[in-house]
Amino acid sequence: MAAQMNASNEAGNAPRAVRKRVKNGANHLAGYIFISPWLIGFLLLTLWPIAQSFYLSFTDYSLLEDPVWTGTSNYVNIFTNDSTFTKSLSVTFTFVLFSVPLKLLFSLLVAMALNQKLRGMNLYRTAIYFPSLIGGSIAVAALWRNMFGLDGYINQVLAWFGIQGVGWITNPDTSLGTLILLNTWQFGSTMVIFLAGLKQIPQELYESAAVDGANKFRRFISITIPMLSPVMFFNLILGVIGSFQTFTSAFIITKGGPVNSTYVYALFLYEKAFKHYQMGYASALAWILLAIVGILTAINFAVSRYWVFYESEGGGSK
Repeated sequence: MAAQMNASNEAGNAPRAVRKRVKNGANHLAGYIFISPWLIGFLLLTLWPIAQSFYLSFTDYSLLEDPVWTGTSNYVNIFTNDSTFTKSLSVTFTFVLFSVPLKLLFSLLVAMALNQKLRGMNLYRTAIYFPSLIGGSIAVAALWRNMFGLDGYINQVLAWFGIQGVGWITNPDTSLGTLILLNTWQFGSTMVIFLAGLKQIPQELYESAAVDGANKFRRFISITIPMLSPVMFFNLILGVIGSFQTFTSAFIITKGGPVNSTYVYALFLYEKAFKHYQMGYASALAWILLAIVGILTAINFAVSRYWVFYESEGGGSK
């Protein structure tokens, strides 16, 4: 009798299980249909060009003729025979080394100033963030070139105080500094992220520390920095990646000069591809840049466990 009941239940459950699988399959199909435009775009406009670029990095390709397979010759030439590669990489590392910390520091200071409870603070935040909406445009780069030219606005202001200005963008000693300053000035997005992070810090922590006698500097070191460290880490990763890709400012303001003092890696890659039509060589340069950024990102993630604080992990560092 029990065996017959079990057999009857199994027979009843079988159609139910089939209907459930059919329903789940229909739901999955509907989901894939809805995301199909993105999937098609990703496959055709992102994944396929990446695969093509990797293939072309092993070829000699000039856009005018079919690519010719040359193996690893592009990579060998880059690392052994191309002094411009070394120079551009050195300039780019210098740019990243100075611009990223300065941008993070300046953004944090501005975010802390805008985190105060003052009347009209929303207006101040909007006014300070507004220039960043056009911060990476060609127009801003052209304006920067006019400001720091020999007859630019900066030298005109210095002349009021009897100070002899210099050609900031034509002097090899100061040209890269102008680009670093421009990158630091484009702090809007980083500042907004810092401001959001500051607003997530519980005010009770500051109040308790103040009761215990901690001054503002002590509260900043012991509360603000640890609680804000995940946001700092996020901005650091974005800053490093973005700085390695800097191009517009060097292309518009200095053209890589003078004496290649601002000849950043992205400008070198661009000229190889669209000035000399060495697409295979440029593809190899692009993959080397990807490897460098990937290695630095991995190092940052490995080191982050020693200084990034995650409250969700028991109040300790990762």
